[in-house]
Amino acid sequence: MKFLKSEDGPTAVEYAVMLALIVIVCLTAIRAVGTNANARFNQVSNQLT
Repeated sequence: MKFLKSEDGPTAVEYAVMLALIVIVCLTAIRAVGTNANARFNQVSNQLT
């Protein structure tokens, strides 16, 4: 409990929460870009054949 009462505890928790949110946003963006790129490649492939 000493860790949570000092300034380092809450700061570490805040950084962990921010890092988790950043990771979630990055993964969501990568998934969206990948899905859009895949759809575009399929569209181009279908037009070429």
